[in-house]
Amino acid sequence: MDKSRKVERYKRIINQIKKQMQKTTDPLARMSTITAFLHHKFDYFFWTGFYRLVDGELNVCCYQGSVACLVLAKHTGVCWTAIDMKKTQIIPDVHKFPGHIACNSRSASEIVIPILKDKEIVAVLDVDSKDINSFDDIDAKYLEKIVEMIYK
Repeated sequence: MDKSRKVERYKRIINQIKKQMQKTTDPLARMSTITAFLHHKFDYFFWTGFYRLVDGELNVCCYQGSVACLVLAKHTGVCWTAIDMKKTQIIPDVHKFPGHIACNSRSASEIVIPILKDKEIVAVLDVDSKDINSFDDIDAKYLEKIVEMIYK
């Protein structure tokens, strides 16, 4: 997908998600809705979902795609790296990422967006693709805008 088409698609999806977010303040309902929108609007999103920090563990929550790892090993993999570094991670080839957690061997690239509530990371949005180098700064920019809607 060319960059201008991708930007326009994200803008349309953000408007659609905003309308849905007005119907509830429940963060789990919002995460579920965001997951459904993203997973079905982008054909390169192979696995789309959230991991929440619960009592110091990173537990799967609200996802679409193949069966996920229920709990991610602490301070290992892309999701924990996003939390530990407090910033979005774009991984062009997960097989070259030290400590990658392979919940599904078909995943080839990944993007992880930390989610803040009251300036603390409480969860991450994790998106995998079956193709190498699927994610870029456009995905990061718009996914960051989308996850900001969860706790507003």
